[in-house]
This record gives sequence, structure tokens and C-alpha cells, in this order.
Amino acid sequence: MKYQGSCHCGGIRFEVDAGLDHVMRCNCSICGRTGTLMTFVPESSFKLLSGEELYRDYQFGNKSIHHGFCTVCGVRPYGAGQGQDGPMRMINVGCLEGVDTREYAEVTVYDGASL
Repeated sequence: MKYQGSCHCGGIRFEVDAGLDHVMRCNCSICGRTGTLMTFVPESSFKLLSGEELYRDYQFGNKSIHHGFCTVCGVRPYGAGQGQDGPMRMINVGCLEGVDTREYAEVTVYDGASL
């Protein structure tokens, strides 16, 4: 299915052909801190519509994955890397229009205020 997506301020806009039946939450040091819910697509399924000049690349560790973000609002709409079948994009599902991430995330609430 084709989706439109953007960062929070709308400066970076993209479209992607993706299935959302399998989404992932990563526990690496950056995804764990940002709580990103993601799906992966081949590079050919992704099209940047606007905002290339606002997108900044961030890499750490072995520098094999490009964790990009918008320089205006700080949101990470997508990333890039090398998959088993070639170049791929990581899509932040929360940045897709009309998608409610609560459908995918099971949240356990801990009542620390009662301690």
C-alpha cells in the first residue's frame, strides 16, 4: 500500500510503498531512546518528495545504518542501510499519514506514582 509521510514540521515529505503487517521496535541505543516503531522497505519503494536539505545523517557504532533526522523539528522519519537484498529504508511508522501506531504497540503501564 502507498503511504505519504513526513517529519513533524512537514519540511521532509516522502511516499513509500509498504506493508504494515510486520512492524518492529528496536532496542538499540538510539531507537530505544526514541521509541521508534518501524518497517523496512527496499530503496526502490521509497521516494523523497521534499526536504532533502533539512535531512541530516547521524551514524554511530560501526556506522552501517544512517539514522537521519529533520534539522527543524528533530523527528526521525526514515533511515537507510544495506539489507540482505540491497539498499533499504527504515520507515518510522509514526510518521505515516493516517496510521495509528497504537494498533501495533502493546504498552504496559507501570504506576510509579503510587510508590
